[in-house]
Amino acid sequence: MAPGLLDLVHLTTWAVCAVIKLPQLVAVLRAGSAWGLSATSLLLELAGLLVFLKYQIYYDYPLETYLEYPIIIAQDAILLYCIMYFSGKTKRALFYTVVFGGVWYVLTLQKWIIDVAMNLCTFISAASKLVQLRHLWQTKDSGQASALTWGMGAYTCATRIITTVMTTNDLAVLIRFITMLILNIWVTATILHYRKTKKTV
Repeated sequence: MAPGLLDLVHLTTWAVCAVIKLPQLVAVLRAGSAWGLSATSLLLELAGLLVFLKYQIYYDYPLETYLEYPIIIAQDAILLYCIMYFSGKTKRALFYTVVFGGVWYVLTLQKWIIDVAMNLCTFISAASKLVQLRHLWQTKDSGQASALTWGMGAYTCATRIITTVMTTNDLAVLIRFITMLILNIWVTATILHYRKTKKTV
């Protein structure tokens, strides 16, 4: 891939990630409800994102390969707070902040910790998608879940597969993005299915 084209892929990925959670946030705030969303799924997603970001920083990977992650993490944190607020569980926010801060520090105390965490990161992130899928299957209602947000998640995974191959070629990172791509598409399709089912009832 030509350097100019690679830069364009990076730019489009950053642009999408800058607004990736906004459709979901708008849907939740407009409805005044987090129905259809799983707080557990979002907590697992945040854990996976934090581990992945720390791994990239630890191994001094090019900034353009992970620049969007702080933006996504910030948006996820805001969305998680909204879910807790509408669920009446805002007191848990401080506890989760302390836990995630502690994990962030511990990850790089030893090289083996960050390596093991990265391998577990794929399972944690995959679990977050599977928890959301299970929630949708149980309720049979997509509620405020945003197909646009999940679709953009699939897009960013697809572009990151390309950029990873062209830059670091890290197998653990590639496996993570391929797995997340498949699961993001699956969640998007499930949301659209239940939305269509609800409209036809």
